This record gives sequence, C-alpha cells and structure tokens, in this order.
Amino acid sequence: MQTLQELCQSKTTLREEEIQILADLAGKLQIFSNLYQADMFIDCLTADRSSALVVAQASPQTAKSLYRGSVVGQLATAINEPAVMYCLTTGKSVIGSRGVSQEQVVMRQSVTPICNAQGETIGTLITEQDISKQVEQERSVELLKETTEHLSETLMQFAEPDMPISSLLHEGMILFDAQGQVTYANRRAVELLSSIGYPLPEKGESVERIFSWLLTPESFVRSGGFIQEELSRGKIFLLMKAVLVAHKPDDRGGIVLLRDISDIREKEKQLMIKSAVIKEIHHRVKNNLQTISSLLRLQMRRSQSAEIEKVYRESINRISSIAIIHEYLAQDGLEQIDFQDILTKIAKTIVSSMRRSEQDIQVSITGESVFLPSSKATSFALIVTELIQNCMIHGFRDRQQGNIIVSLVPKDDFVSLSVTDDGIGIDETEQFLKKGHLGLKIVDTLVKEDLEGSIHFRNSGNGTEVTILYPLHKGDEQDDTAENFAR
Repeated sequence: MQTLQELCQSKTTLREEEIQILADLAGKLQIFSNLYQADMFIDCLTADRSSALVVAQASPQTAKSLYRGSVVGQLATAINEPAVMYCLTTGKSVIGSRGVSQEQVVMRQSVTPICNAQGETIGTLITEQDISKQVEQERSVELLKETTEHLSETLMQFAEPDMPISSLLHEGMILFDAQGQVTYANRRAVELLSSIGYPLPEKGESVERIFSWLLTPESFVRSGGFIQEELSRGKIFLLMKAVLVAHKPDDRGGIVLLRDISDIREKEKQLMIKSAVIKEIHHRVKNNLQTISSLLRLQMRRSQSAEIEKVYRESINRISSIAIIHEYLAQDGLEQIDFQDILTKIAKTIVSSMRRSEQDIQVSITGESVFLPSSKATSFALIVTELIQNCMIHGFRDRQQGNIIVSLVPKDDFVSLSVTDDGIGIDETEQFLKKGHLGLKIVDTLVKEDLEGSIHFRNSGNGTEVTILYPLHKGDEQDDTAENFAR
C-alpha cells in the first residue's frame, strides 16, 4: 500500500509543505479515532480536481468500525461523496450529515476542511460514527409519544359526564342512551347548537330530532357505528362526530362531539382565493415569457448571422425553461416543486430546439423526486438548460449521434444534479472554465451565489460529466428524504 506522501505526490498537486501538514495530522488520526469512537479519514482533491482521494484512515480500537478493510487509495466522486467534494471545493464544513454505511449501519458523518498556512483548503478531515442505537432510541420515543396521544384521546372519549373535565372541553359533548335520548350535554354543546339555530340538547330530548334525523339507527348501521357531518349556518361551521358505544351487549348508547371549525373554513376560503390569485399571476408570467420567446424567434429568423442566431436560440431556451416552471406553478399553485416532473420537459425542449436535422441525440432522465422551493427550481432549470446546451454545442459539435443523461438524486443532506454526455469530452477542465463561456459563467454564478453549492467537472473517458451539489437547507425538503450510501 502506498504511503500518504506517495499518494499525494503521484495523484495530487499538493506542495511538499502541504503534504507534511496532512502527514502530521495523519500521525494523530488514530488517537482522534479512539477518542471519538469513530472511523476517521483524510481526503484531498486529485490532480484533475474531479474526485477525492483517500490518503489516510484510522479505525477505532474503542468501538466497532464501520468498515471491514482499508479504503486508502480509493477515489470518491461528487455523486458518491457529496459532502466531501463540497467541503474540498468550497472550504465549508458539513456537520452531522446522516447516511448509511456499506454495512447498512446508520451513521453520522462530519467533514471539516484542512487548510495550509495561506488558509487554502488542501484536504478534509472526515468523521463517521455509528448512531444506530441513537436512531433506535428516537424511534422508541416517537412510538411512546404516539401511544400516549392515543391513550389520552381514549380517556377523553370515555370520560364520565359528571367529571369536572367535561365542562372544560373545548368541544361540545352530548351523551345519549339506547333509546336515542339525551342523558347529558355540556355547556359548550348548548352554545354551539344555539349558534346555528338547532334545538337545545335538553335531557330526554331525541338526538334524531335535534340533528334533523341525521343520527337515526339506520344511519349508524349504514356507517358502521360512526357518523361525521358538517353543520353550518351563515359563516358558522360545526363538525359533528357521533359514535355508538357498547358497555354491555344489551345496553347501547352513544356520544356526539361538536367542534367549531368556522375559523378553519374561513382560512381555507382565504387560502383558496390567494391560491387562485397566485396561479393567475404565474399563468400571466408564463404567457408573457412565451410572448417574449415568440418575438425573439421572429427576430432570429430575420438574422443572417449564424452567431447571432445561436445567441437568440440560447436566450429563447433560457426563457422557455423559466416559463416551464411558471406553467407548473400556474397548474398546482404550490411553493414546493417536484423538479423530477419537469426535468424531462425542459431537457427535451432544449435538445429539440438545438438538434440539427441530421443529428440523432437522445436524452434520458433518471433519479428520484426532489421537492424544491420555486426560487431554487428556477435556478435549477437555468442550470440544466446551460449544461444541456453545452452538450449540444461542444460535446456533439462534430457528431451525428449522442446520448445525454440527466440525473437528480437526494443524497444525505445534498441534492446531486448531474448531466452526462458521451461526446468528445474535455481534456483540461481548468482551461475549459477559463475560456469564458457565457453559459458556464451563468451556471457558476447560479450554483455558488443562489444555491450556495458547488460544481464539479469530470472527463468520464466516454464524454463529460458535470455534477452540481446543492446543500439542502431546513424547509427545502421533507425530513423523510431517502438516506443513501455514504461510501
């Protein structure tokens, strides 16, 4: 096995003094591993900056390791190790990211930058700790909480009418006997029924008559012993729940609960109005963007310059991608967008507009559903647009056939968006970026400033792979995002 110095000298661009910094830290790695009872690694960027190289590893002697053997010398790409690549390229720490190890053990991963004397990131210190017991405890606490809530609801349902708590209930409560006559009604039930003009639930009164024959024995039989209806008058809305309760085989009675839901209905009404207004705004924005695209398309056809036509076409594609986002929002009126649903439409629209008549370019979408805020979805749409345009302009410039694969995957605390083609590929990533392509400048700005993420280029040997890593922030996506393999 190669030493740290040999790996760094042969596969990275680190200077001798920087390699020495990593070597000094690697000498203390076993102590840290034992102290934290965690697997620890040191990774650094390869010479082409397309992946991370594991140059040091320490497994804890005070706890069970997550790995069966050594991974020193192995490479990790942005897709497999998003937190590591993000830290290496941005210099920002990623603390407490959860994932699953190769051995199917739930773990917590933290990645912190290692810097040289000038403050530049030269590597990352990675800590991976088994938290399966902690996760199991969290599940047990959640189950206990749920059980306690169910028990509380049961006790409230079967509370005796003469108990003081019955008069403190926020809901109206009415008990009736086997003959359907009221045996008890709390003060709240009287107030709620009076507010909608229903007969008062006095003792001995028939519940069938009070509730306009909604609670007949036949109705209970048809509904399986439980009836739920909404009662209203003007702006007042009540939710009625009635259930039969059997204490003995020959003694059947029931309980009616009444709840004022007027505020809920009013809020729902306001939300519906706001949703309709938002949908209309998105619809008009989409129409305006399509009008702009049409005007640009007319202007493009009058141009005699191939270069100007190319600029027009790229601009039209960018506008069309934004219009697709607004079209989606105009239909659903949601602030969260399932970006997987609209990737196909964006990709096929761009390929269709830029493909030459003799070309056969196929595009496919893979991955999982990822829900994004509408503002971030717009940035993602523009990024995908620029990357696919680069595939068409540069990757398939002199080719008649080609394939583009767009993949969107949630991994740990990141969203990974990759666009891969089987075109001519790129030889020098740094030189390619320094040429000043407008599309790449747009992508770089959106990724770093709007998404606060990182961008990674890699020559796959059969084309080019570009990966965007977007760190999920609280509220960006549901907490039940699928956990994936960390290594």
